[in-house]
Amino acid sequence: MKLLITGAGGFIGSHLTELLVKEGHDVKAFVRYNSKNNWGWLESSIVKNDVEIISGDIRDYDSVHNSFKNCEAVFHLAALIGIPYSYISPKAYIETNIIGTYNILQASKEHDLKQVLVTSTSETYGTAQYVPIDEKHPMVGQSPYSATKIAADQLAISFYRSFNLPVKIVRPFNTYGPRQSARAIIPTVISQLLSGNEKISLGNLTPTRDLTYVKDTCKGFLEIFKSDKLFGEITNIGMGNEISVSELVKKINSLVSSKAIVEEDTMRVRPEYSEVERLLCDNNKLIKNTNWQPYYNLETGLLETIDWLKSNIEFYKPDIYNV
Repeated sequence: MKLLITGAGGFIGSHLTELLVKEGHDVKAFVRYNSKNNWGWLESSIVKNDVEIISGDIRDYDSVHNSFKNCEAVFHLAALIGIPYSYISPKAYIETNIIGTYNILQASKEHDLKQVLVTSTSETYGTAQYVPIDEKHPMVGQSPYSATKIAADQLAISFYRSFNLPVKIVRPFNTYGPRQSARAIIPTVISQLLSGNEKISLGNLTPTRDLTYVKDTCKGFLEIFKSDKLFGEITNIGMGNEISVSELVKKINSLVSSKAIVEEDTMRVRPEYSEVERLLCDNNKLIKNTNWQPYYNLETGLLETIDWLKSNIEFYKPDIYNV
């Protein structure tokens, strides 16, 4: 089966591309067009020569539609994901996350695809109203980013209900690992520590997150794809464990043998009503309907991430605030 992956040059997308190639699938990778013809993390990937690369723009229907040729299923991961920048440019998130998803859905409908996997996020739940958070939890747009992802999810479900499009919504909780953006908490902490900083700058230390290593997240995508169930539904991917930002920093400090202290960077603190204070995944639906089981725990995942960052620190700017 020929599979299309949008956002294939990104953090999760590149890992998923590698997993699907390893599983024997014929993969077409959709990456954002740029003047340097750069394919993101696929540039250095071991599967670079085993996939068909398509450059385009998820906001442009023509390039999206043309990329579907001969494909039977699509994994839609292309999105703007940085929450801080969504406060600065909400329109950019509307155009990419909502209109981009519409383009995927409409092209899938016209090409009569067998499966359409749309990537959601646990940010759509907002601060937990109860825990663990199952798929029936209310959705609350606490940032322009999360609001656009809620809209995209609902649009996808509407295509399932209105046109019988075989949609599955994949909703990962916080994913971490090699290649993650410098703006995310774990590479922010690790890169600052590896650079020898005695003080590290972070935002709010009290929120809790449910952290999944990227390879386990990608296995979740694969298992949801394999399932003959879950059409027209949302499925969480998460570990069912939570850790506060402050405890996470202590753990990373210990793993890199650092005694750095934390100072608050007001630029990293979300607006008062926008902070998601608690996320804890209920993964029973995923486990019940697939063969998914996580391979990594938090410590083993962090150790792999630290090792990778040691060899790739040039991609990060630990002394510069990134949104």
